[in-house]
Amino acid sequence: MKTSNALLLILVLLYINASTEWPTHTVCKEDDLEIYYKSCDPQQDFAFSIDRCSDITTHTFNIRAAAVLRHSIKELYLKLNMIVNGKTVLTYSETLCGPGHSKLIFCGMKKGEHFHYEGPVTLGIKEIPQGDYTLSAKLTNQDHVTVACADFTVKNYLDY
Repeated sequence: MKTSNALLLILVLLYINASTEWPTHTVCKEDDLEIYYKSCDPQQDFAFSIDRCSDITTHTFNIRAAAVLRHSIKELYLKLNMIVNGKTVLTYSETLCGPGHSKLIFCGMKKGEHFHYEGPVTLGIKEIPQGDYTLSAKLTNQDHVTVACADFTVKNYLDY
């Protein structure tokens, strides 16, 4: 019995390593707004959700995110690119963890720890740009190693 369980585990691990990309996940889908994401880290997927698409246009909305950290976080940097028709049209970067920056709950977490956040987020935008585009998000740590990355597909047909 133990041999068959070990063989099954090995087959699952081989299948995971043989996969070339993660599935596309639905963040939200409403009449005029759809948001999807796919992890761009070949070795790790993560969980991310919000209650309703329409919540994003409010000042603050609630999210849920979870992952097992493959790298420790002493410093954490965010880089966002907005891509339209294959061309980067906007770039944004920010330091999330590090000397002189406000401490977030995940700052200081170690490799192997389970990151879980459920709570409010404020984007500081009043409306989501209309159209179909991609937001590429990448989090790197103090060693310039990718902690997490994802490509978000946004389809917005809302008429503000």
